[in-house]
Amino acid sequence: MEITPDPARATRPGGRTARVRAAVLTAAGDVLAEHGYAGLDLADVAQRAGVGKTTVYRRWGSVTGLVVDLLAEMAESSAPRADTGTLLGDLTANARLVRRTLADRRQGPLFRAVIAASISAPETAGALHRFYAARVAEWAPCVTDALDRGEVPAGTDADEVVRAVSAPLYYRMLTTALPLSVAVADRAAEAVTTAARAGAYVRGAGR
Repeated sequence: MEITPDPARATRPGGRTARVRAAVLTAAGDVLAEHGYAGLDLADVAQRAGVGKTTVYRRWGSVTGLVVDLLAEMAESSAPRADTGTLLGDLTANARLVRRTLADRRQGPLFRAVIAASISAPETAGALHRFYAARVAEWAPCVTDALDRGEVPAGTDADEVVRAVSAPLYYRMLTTALPLSVAVADRAAEAVTTAARAGAYVRGAGR
């Protein structure tokens, strides 16, 4: 899912320790975006963050540990869900947020690097799964609200609906060089909304 920061939620007290963590994680994200997972080096990150190399090694221990913490921070600071009053409006907001993230010059390459790393690094894969679980949980109330309004049938799986919105955007990013336009995002939201209203995401549908 999407990771556009929400300043109100991202700002937390913590003194020097929090500032060091923020600087190091920002530097790690920059390196991932520029050079991919293979180019992520703790000494380089420490230099970019302006902190001692021993501080980074002591706190994170490895490249994997650093990426795991970066994903945790991204999940914590992501923007909250929309509440437009309609399922289509909410899912469109979600799709546009995902599109904006994946099309971003920094965030798009960062996500590609982390996804690639998760294939061979179980800890990174677990952190990536937790990140997406948190984002799906954040947006699932869009569907439960729609259920309360009678927009979708009883038994609709909210998590599956949210996943279905972003799936074509990730697929387009990872398998093609085609642009991720607003129109593509809107089409994904419209298709999922239509399918959800028709009962395609009702638990056990089609079995």
